[in-house]
Amino acid sequence: MDFSLTEDQRALQQAAADFARAELVDNAADWDARSHFPVEVIKRAGEAGFLAIYTPEAAGGLGLSRLEASLIFEQLATGCISTTAYLTIHNMATWMVANWGGAALQEAWLPRLVSGEALASYCLTEPGSGSDAASLRTKAVRDGDDYVISGSKMFISGAGATDLLVVMARTGGPDSGAGGVSAFAVPADAAGIEYGKNEEKMGWKSQPTRLVSFDGVRVSATHRLGEEGEGFKFAMKGLDGGRLNIASCSLGAAQQALTLARDYLGDRQQFGRPLSAFQALQFKLADMATELTAARLMVRHAAWRLDHGDPEASAYCAMAKRHATDMGFTVCNEALQLHGGYGYIKEYPLERLVRDTRVHQILEGTNEIMRVIVARRLLADGVVESLA
Repeated sequence: MDFSLTEDQRALQQAAADFARAELVDNAADWDARSHFPVEVIKRAGEAGFLAIYTPEAAGGLGLSRLEASLIFEQLATGCISTTAYLTIHNMATWMVANWGGAALQEAWLPRLVSGEALASYCLTEPGSGSDAASLRTKAVRDGDDYVISGSKMFISGAGATDLLVVMARTGGPDSGAGGVSAFAVPADAAGIEYGKNEEKMGWKSQPTRLVSFDGVRVSATHRLGEEGEGFKFAMKGLDGGRLNIASCSLGAAQQALTLARDYLGDRQQFGRPLSAFQALQFKLADMATELTAARLMVRHAAWRLDHGDPEASAYCAMAKRHATDMGFTVCNEALQLHGGYGYIKEYPLERLVRDTRVHQILEGTNEIMRVIVARRLLADGVVESLA
Protein backbone atom coordinates (compact mmCIF):
# COMPACT_ATOMS: atom_id res chain seq x y z
CA MET A 1 0.00 0.00 0.00
CA ASP A 2 1.65 3.21 -1.23
CA PHE A 3 0.61 6.47 0.48
CA SER A 4 3.09 8.66 -1.38
CA LEU A 5 1.97 11.33 -3.83
CA THR A 6 3.06 11.34 -7.46
CA GLU A 7 5.31 14.05 -8.86
CA ASP A 8 2.30 15.57 -10.63
CA GLN A 9 0.29 15.63 -7.41
CA ARG A 10 3.14 17.31 -5.56
CA ALA A 11 3.35 19.87 -8.36
CA LEU A 12 -0.37 20.60 -7.91
CA GLN A 13 0.19 21.01 -4.17
CA GLN A 14 3.04 23.41 -4.81
CA ALA A 15 1.06 25.46 -7.33
CA ALA A 16 -1.79 25.84 -4.83
CA ALA A 17 0.62 26.72 -2.01
CA ASP A 18 2.28 29.34 -4.23
CA PHE A 19 -1.13 30.87 -5.05
CA ALA A 20 -2.05 30.92 -1.37
CA ARG A 21 1.15 32.77 -0.49
CA ALA A 22 0.94 35.20 -3.41
CA GLU A 23 -2.77 36.04 -3.35
CA LEU A 24 -4.45 34.94 -0.13
CA VAL A 25 -2.49 34.86 3.11
CA ASP A 26 -1.53 38.55 3.25
CA ASN A 27 -5.06 39.69 2.33
CA ALA A 28 -7.19 37.33 4.41
CA ALA A 29 -7.33 39.50 7.54
CA ASP A 30 -8.28 42.61 5.54
CA TRP A 31 -11.02 40.76 3.63
CA ASP A 32 -12.34 39.43 6.92
CA ALA A 33 -12.35 42.87 8.57
CA ARG A 34 -14.13 44.51 5.63
CA SER A 35 -16.37 41.56 4.72
CA HIS A 36 -14.90 41.92 1.23
CA PHE A 37 -15.59 39.37 -1.52
CA PRO A 38 -12.31 39.30 -3.52
CA VAL A 39 -13.74 38.78 -7.00
CA GLU A 40 -10.57 39.80 -8.82
CA VAL A 41 -8.47 37.30 -6.87
CA ILE A 42 -11.08 34.61 -7.49
CA LYS A 43 -10.80 35.35 -11.21
CA ARG A 44 -7.05 34.89 -10.96
CA ALA A 45 -7.75 31.54 -9.32
CA GLY A 46 -9.68 30.74 -12.50
CA GLU A 47 -6.62 31.58 -14.57
CA ALA A 48 -4.74 29.00 -12.51
CA GLY A 49 -7.44 26.40 -13.15
CA PHE A 50 -8.76 26.41 -9.58
CA LEU A 51 -12.38 27.17 -10.52
CA ALA A 52 -12.87 23.94 -12.47
CA ILE A 53 -10.55 21.49 -10.75
CA TYR A 54 -12.60 18.33 -11.30
CA THR A 55 -14.72 19.58 -14.18
CA PRO A 56 -13.92 17.34 -17.17
CA GLU A 57 -11.22 18.47 -19.58
CA ALA A 58 -13.72 18.26 -22.45
CA ALA A 59 -15.69 21.01 -20.70
CA GLY A 60 -12.62 23.18 -20.21
CA GLY A 61 -11.71 22.06 -16.69
CA LEU A 62 -8.59 20.40 -15.33
CA GLY A 63 -10.31 17.00 -15.13
CA LEU A 64 -8.50 16.11 -11.90
CA SER A 65 -9.52 13.51 -9.35
CA ARG A 66 -11.25 14.27 -6.03
CA LEU A 67 -8.02 13.31 -4.29
CA GLU A 68 -6.12 15.90 -6.30
CA ALA A 69 -8.83 18.47 -5.62
CA SER A 70 -8.41 17.77 -1.91
CA LEU A 71 -4.68 18.41 -2.15
CA ILE A 72 -5.31 21.75 -3.85
CA PHE A 73 -8.04 22.95 -1.48
CA GLU A 74 -5.96 22.04 1.57
CA GLN A 75 -3.10 24.21 0.36
CA LEU A 76 -5.33 27.12 -0.65
CA ALA A 77 -7.00 27.07 2.76
CA THR A 78 -3.67 27.76 4.46
CA GLY A 79 -3.98 31.20 2.86
CA CYS A 80 -7.66 32.03 3.40
CA ILE A 81 -10.22 29.51 4.61
CA SER A 82 -13.27 31.59 3.75
CA THR A 83 -12.24 32.38 0.16
CA THR A 84 -11.14 28.79 -0.45
CA ALA A 85 -14.49 27.56 0.84
CA TYR A 86 -16.23 29.71 -1.77
CA LEU A 87 -13.94 28.24 -4.45
CA THR A 88 -15.14 24.76 -3.44
CA ILE A 89 -18.77 25.85 -3.90
CA HIS A 90 -18.09 27.34 -7.32
CA ASN A 91 -16.26 24.17 -8.32
CA MET A 92 -19.27 22.06 -7.35
CA ALA A 93 -21.71 24.23 -9.31
CA THR A 94 -19.46 24.27 -12.38
CA TRP A 95 -19.07 20.49 -12.20
CA MET A 96 -22.85 20.05 -12.09
CA VAL A 97 -23.40 22.22 -15.16
CA ALA A 98 -20.63 20.36 -16.98
CA ASN A 99 -22.04 16.92 -16.14
CA TRP A 100 -25.79 17.44 -16.47
CA GLY A 101 -26.36 20.64 -18.40
CA GLY A 102 -27.57 20.56 -22.00
CA ALA A 103 -25.38 21.64 -24.91
CA ALA A 104 -26.86 25.15 -25.17
CA LEU A 105 -26.51 25.78 -21.44
CA GLN A 106 -22.93 24.54 -21.40
CA GLU A 107 -21.99 26.64 -24.41
CA ALA A 108 -23.44 29.76 -22.82
CA TRP A 109 -22.02 29.32 -19.31
CA LEU A 110 -19.17 26.84 -18.99
CA PRO A 111 -16.35 28.90 -20.54
CA ARG A 112 -17.25 31.81 -18.25
CA LEU A 113 -17.55 29.62 -15.15
CA VAL A 114 -14.25 27.90 -15.82
CA SER A 115 -12.38 31.18 -16.36
CA GLY A 116 -14.02 33.08 -13.51
CA GLU A 117 -15.69 35.61 -15.78
CA ALA A 118 -18.91 34.30 -14.21
CA LEU A 119 -19.26 33.00 -10.66
CA ALA A 120 -21.83 30.55 -9.31
CA SER A 121 -23.77 29.86 -6.13
CA TYR A 122 -25.39 26.63 -5.00
CA CYS A 123 -28.97 26.88 -3.69
CA LEU A 124 -30.26 23.92 -1.69
CA THR A 125 -30.91 25.00 1.92
CA GLU A 126 -34.20 26.74 2.71
CA PRO A 127 -35.47 28.66 5.77
CA GLY A 128 -37.48 25.60 6.83
CA SER A 129 -35.36 22.88 5.22
CA GLY A 130 -31.79 22.33 6.38
CA SER A 131 -30.73 18.82 7.30
CA ASP A 132 -33.99 17.45 5.84
CA ALA A 133 -33.13 18.69 2.36
CA ALA A 134 -35.61 16.34 0.66
CA SER A 135 -38.48 18.33 2.23
CA LEU A 136 -37.62 21.52 0.31
CA ARG A 137 -40.59 23.63 -0.81
CA THR A 138 -39.23 25.85 -3.54
CA LYS A 139 -41.19 24.74 -6.59
CA ALA A 140 -40.72 24.83 -10.34
CA VAL A 141 -43.90 24.55 -12.43
CA ARG A 142 -43.70 23.70 -16.12
CA ASP A 143 -45.26 26.32 -18.40
CA GLY A 144 -44.73 25.49 -22.06
CA ASP A 145 -41.03 25.67 -22.84
CA ASP A 146 -40.27 27.29 -19.47
CA TYR A 147 -40.39 26.61 -15.75
CA VAL A 148 -41.69 29.15 -13.26
CA ILE A 149 -39.79 29.02 -9.95
CA SER A 150 -41.16 30.28 -6.63
CA GLY A 151 -39.78 29.95 -3.13
CA SER A 152 -36.70 30.94 -1.14
CA LYS A 153 -33.24 29.67 -0.30
CA MET A 154 -31.25 30.47 2.84
CA PHE A 155 -27.56 30.82 3.71
CA ILE A 156 -26.46 30.98 0.06
CA SER A 157 -22.73 31.65 -0.31
CA GLY A 158 -21.82 34.33 -2.82
CA ALA A 159 -25.47 35.30 -3.36
CA GLY A 160 -25.89 38.82 -4.68
CA ALA A 161 -22.37 38.84 -6.11
CA THR A 162 -22.52 35.79 -8.39
CA ASP A 163 -23.89 35.31 -11.88
CA LEU A 164 -25.47 31.84 -11.90
CA LEU A 165 -27.54 30.00 -9.30
CA VAL A 166 -27.74 26.21 -9.30
CA VAL A 167 -31.17 25.75 -7.72
CA MET A 168 -32.90 22.67 -6.36
CA ALA A 169 -36.69 22.98 -6.76
CA ARG A 170 -39.70 20.69 -6.47
CA THR A 171 -41.23 19.66 -9.79
CA GLY A 172 -43.27 16.85 -8.24
CA GLY A 173 -46.18 17.07 -5.83
CA PRO A 174 -45.86 18.39 -2.26
CA ASP A 175 -45.33 14.86 -0.91
CA SER A 176 -43.02 13.64 -3.69
CA GLY A 177 -39.93 13.68 -1.46
CA ALA A 178 -36.48 13.31 -2.95
CA GLY A 179 -37.87 11.92 -6.21
CA GLY A 180 -39.78 15.13 -6.89
CA VAL A 181 -36.75 17.46 -6.89
CA SER A 182 -35.14 18.82 -10.04
CA ALA A 183 -32.09 21.01 -10.61
CA PHE A 184 -31.91 24.25 -12.57
CA ALA A 185 -29.19 26.68 -13.60
CA VAL A 186 -30.79 30.09 -13.16
CA PRO A 187 -29.18 33.40 -14.21
CA ALA A 188 -28.70 35.38 -11.01
CA ASP A 189 -30.20 38.53 -12.50
CA ALA A 190 -33.42 36.91 -13.76
CA ALA A 191 -36.60 38.90 -13.19
CA GLY A 192 -38.29 37.95 -9.92
CA ILE A 193 -35.12 37.17 -7.96
CA GLU A 194 -34.49 39.23 -4.84
CA TYR A 195 -31.59 39.07 -2.40
CA GLY A 196 -31.73 39.58 1.35
CA LYS A 197 -29.17 41.38 3.47
CA ASN A 198 -25.64 40.10 3.70
CA GLU A 199 -25.78 38.09 6.92
CA GLU A 200 -23.44 39.20 9.71
CA LYS A 201 -21.66 35.94 10.38
CA MET A 202 -19.21 34.76 12.99
CA GLY A 203 -16.73 33.78 10.27
CA TRP A 204 -16.48 33.22 6.52
CA LYS A 205 -16.65 36.99 6.11
CA SER A 206 -14.83 37.19 2.76
CA GLN A 207 -17.89 35.75 1.03
CA PRO A 208 -21.43 37.18 1.21
CA THR A 209 -24.23 34.98 2.54
CA ARG A 210 -27.80 35.93 1.70
CA LEU A 211 -31.36 34.70 1.46
CA VAL A 212 -32.49 34.37 -2.17
CA SER A 213 -36.20 34.75 -3.02
CA PHE A 214 -37.77 33.51 -6.25
CA ASP A 215 -41.09 35.13 -7.16
CA GLY A 216 -42.39 33.65 -10.40
CA VAL A 217 -38.89 33.42 -11.91
CA ARG A 218 -39.20 32.20 -15.49
CA VAL A 219 -36.36 30.07 -16.84
CA SER A 220 -36.13 28.06 -20.06
CA ALA A 221 -36.47 24.28 -19.79
CA THR A 222 -33.03 24.15 -21.42
CA HIS A 223 -31.68 25.36 -18.07
CA ARG A 224 -32.80 22.21 -16.28
CA LEU A 225 -29.93 19.90 -15.32
CA GLY A 226 -30.69 16.32 -16.32
CA GLU A 227 -34.25 15.06 -16.26
CA GLU A 228 -37.12 15.97 -13.98
CA GLY A 229 -36.78 14.26 -10.61
CA GLU A 230 -33.01 13.79 -10.83
CA GLY A 231 -32.06 16.92 -8.91
CA PHE A 232 -31.81 15.40 -5.46
CA LYS A 233 -29.59 12.62 -6.82
CA PHE A 234 -27.30 15.27 -8.31
CA ALA A 235 -27.34 17.21 -5.04
CA MET A 236 -26.26 14.15 -3.06
CA LYS A 237 -23.50 13.36 -5.54
CA GLY A 238 -22.36 16.94 -5.24
CA LEU A 239 -22.43 16.75 -1.46
CA ASP A 240 -20.17 13.69 -1.32
CA GLY A 241 -17.48 15.73 -3.02
CA GLY A 242 -18.50 18.88 -1.16
CA ARG A 243 -17.93 17.15 2.16
CA LEU A 244 -14.43 16.20 1.11
CA ASN A 245 -13.84 19.76 -0.10
CA ILE A 246 -14.80 21.36 3.21
CA ALA A 247 -12.90 18.67 5.10
CA SER A 248 -9.85 19.62 3.03
CA CYS A 249 -10.33 23.27 3.98
CA SER A 250 -10.26 22.15 7.62
CA LEU A 251 -7.01 20.30 6.99
CA GLY A 252 -5.44 23.45 5.58
CA ALA A 253 -6.67 25.55 8.50
CA ALA A 254 -5.31 23.05 11.01
CA GLN A 255 -1.96 22.89 9.20
CA GLN A 256 -1.67 26.67 9.34
CA ALA A 257 -2.64 26.72 13.01
CA LEU A 258 -0.11 23.98 13.84
CA THR A 259 2.66 25.86 12.04
CA LEU A 260 1.83 29.11 13.84
CA ALA A 261 1.73 27.31 17.20
CA ARG A 262 5.08 25.60 16.57
CA ASP A 263 6.71 28.92 15.68
CA TYR A 264 5.18 30.75 18.64
CA LEU A 265 6.32 28.11 21.14
CA GLY A 266 9.85 28.48 19.82
CA ASP A 267 9.84 32.30 20.02
CA ARG A 268 7.95 33.00 23.25
CA GLN A 269 9.97 33.02 26.48
CA GLN A 270 8.52 32.31 29.93
CA PHE A 271 10.40 31.59 33.18
CA GLY A 272 13.67 31.99 31.31
CA ARG A 273 12.96 29.30 28.75
CA PRO A 274 11.14 29.10 25.40
CA LEU A 275 7.67 27.64 25.67
CA SER A 276 8.81 24.80 23.43
CA ALA A 277 10.98 23.54 26.29
CA PHE A 278 7.93 22.72 28.45
CA GLN A 279 6.93 19.08 28.09
CA ALA A 280 3.20 19.72 28.62
CA LEU A 281 3.18 22.06 25.63
CA GLN A 282 5.26 19.60 23.59
CA PHE A 283 2.59 16.98 24.26
CA LYS A 284 -0.12 19.39 23.14
CA LEU A 285 1.71 20.05 19.88
CA ALA A 286 2.22 16.32 19.34
CA ASP A 287 -1.49 15.60 19.86
CA MET A 288 -2.46 18.34 17.39
CA ALA A 289 -0.13 16.91 14.75
CA THR A 290 -1.39 13.37 15.37
CA GLU A 291 -5.04 14.37 14.97
CA LEU A 292 -4.27 16.34 11.82
CA THR A 293 -2.36 13.44 10.28
CA ALA A 294 -5.16 10.98 11.06
CA ALA A 295 -7.77 13.29 9.54
CA ARG A 296 -5.66 13.87 6.44
CA LEU A 297 -5.39 10.12 5.85
CA MET A 298 -9.16 9.72 6.29
CA VAL A 299 -9.91 12.48 3.78
CA ARG A 300 -7.51 11.10 1.19
CA HIS A 301 -8.83 7.57 1.69
CA ALA A 302 -12.42 8.76 1.23
CA ALA A 303 -11.42 10.73 -1.87
CA TRP A 304 -9.75 7.64 -3.30
CA ARG A 305 -12.92 5.61 -2.73
CA LEU A 306 -15.06 8.31 -4.37
CA ASP A 307 -12.71 8.45 -7.36
CA HIS A 308 -12.97 4.68 -7.76
CA GLY A 309 -16.76 4.48 -7.49
CA ASP A 310 -16.72 2.51 -4.26
CA PRO A 311 -20.31 1.65 -3.20
CA GLU A 312 -19.51 2.77 0.36
CA ALA A 313 -17.92 6.05 -0.73
CA SER A 314 -20.74 8.17 0.71
CA ALA A 315 -20.23 6.71 4.17
CA TYR A 316 -16.48 7.23 3.97
CA CYS A 317 -16.99 10.83 2.84
CA ALA A 318 -19.33 11.37 5.80
CA MET A 319 -16.81 9.87 8.23
CA ALA A 320 -13.99 11.96 6.81
CA LYS A 321 -16.05 15.15 6.89
CA ARG A 322 -17.13 14.58 10.49
CA HIS A 323 -13.65 13.79 11.76
CA ALA A 324 -11.70 16.38 9.76
CA THR A 325 -14.00 19.30 10.55
CA ASP A 326 -14.14 18.45 14.25
CA MET A 327 -10.36 18.11 14.22
CA GLY A 328 -9.87 21.36 12.29
CA PHE A 329 -11.80 23.40 14.81
CA THR A 330 -10.14 21.69 17.77
CA VAL A 331 -6.60 22.18 16.46
CA CYS A 332 -7.23 25.85 15.66
CA ASN A 333 -8.74 26.35 19.11
CA GLU A 334 -5.80 24.61 20.80
CA ALA A 335 -3.37 26.75 18.81
CA LEU A 336 -5.20 29.85 20.03
CA GLN A 337 -4.87 28.59 23.61
CA LEU A 338 -1.14 28.08 23.15
CA HIS A 339 -0.86 31.72 22.06
CA GLY A 340 -2.50 32.85 25.31
CA GLY A 341 -3.90 36.38 25.18
CA TYR A 342 -2.17 37.06 21.87
CA GLY A 343 -4.30 34.37 20.23
CA TYR A 344 -7.46 36.25 21.16
CA ILE A 345 -6.59 39.51 19.40
CA LYS A 346 -7.02 40.21 15.69
CA GLU A 347 -3.37 41.08 15.18
CA TYR A 348 -2.77 37.34 15.21
CA PRO A 349 -4.65 35.06 12.77
CA LEU A 350 -5.69 32.40 15.29
CA GLU A 351 -9.01 33.98 16.28
CA ARG A 352 -9.97 34.15 12.58
CA LEU A 353 -8.99 30.52 12.00
CA VAL A 354 -11.20 29.49 14.93
CA ARG A 355 -14.15 31.55 13.63
CA ASP A 356 -13.78 30.34 10.05
CA THR A 357 -13.48 26.64 10.89
CA ARG A 358 -16.45 26.56 13.27
CA VAL A 359 -19.03 26.57 10.48
CA HIS A 360 -17.42 23.54 8.83
CA GLN A 361 -19.08 21.37 11.47
CA ILE A 362 -22.48 22.65 10.27
CA LEU A 363 -22.43 23.00 6.50
CA GLU A 364 -22.44 20.31 3.80
CA GLY A 365 -24.54 18.37 6.30
CA THR A 366 -24.08 18.84 10.03
CA ASN A 367 -21.73 16.47 11.79
CA GLU A 368 -24.75 14.99 13.54
CA ILE A 369 -26.18 14.11 10.11
CA MET A 370 -22.80 12.63 9.16
CA ARG A 371 -23.21 10.26 12.09
CA VAL A 372 -26.70 9.34 10.89
CA ILE A 373 -25.38 8.55 7.40
CA VAL A 374 -22.59 6.36 8.77
CA ALA A 375 -24.79 4.59 11.32
CA ARG A 376 -27.41 3.70 8.70
CA ARG A 377 -24.76 2.04 6.57
CA LEU A 378 -23.25 0.23 9.55
CA LEU A 379 -26.63 -1.31 10.36
CA ALA A 380 -26.82 -2.92 6.91
CA ASP A 381 -25.70 -6.54 6.69
CA GLY A 382 -21.99 -7.03 6.12
CA VAL A 383 -20.98 -3.38 6.15
CA VAL A 384 -19.23 -3.42 9.53
CA GLU A 385 -17.18 -6.40 8.41
CA SER A 386 -16.22 -4.63 5.18
CA LEU A 387 -14.47 -1.86 7.11
CA ALA A 388 -11.67 -4.19 8.13
